[in-house]
Amino acid sequence: MPVVFRAQGYAFFFYSNEGNPREPVHVHVRKGAAVAKFWLYPEVCLAESYGLNSQEQGTLAGIVAERRQEIEEAWHGFFS
Repeated sequence: MPVVFRAQGYAFFFYSNEGNPREPVHVHVRKGAAVAKFWLYPEVCLAESYGLNSQEQGTLAGIVAERRQEIEEAWHGFFS
């Protein structure tokens, strides 16, 4: 489970086995039991969320949007 970065107590990561065929670029977020998954394209979009309220989801979406390039570079660096 490669962690791309941590922010505000959340770990932003992807799983080393992201399916076959591999899903498009996305990032998982976890803090304790709360988890979410965000697609990066065509725009940052919440795919699923458990244990996070709408304010937390919005905050996380903003962080993902701000650091999308970093997430994408980590994704391609790991999977290529």
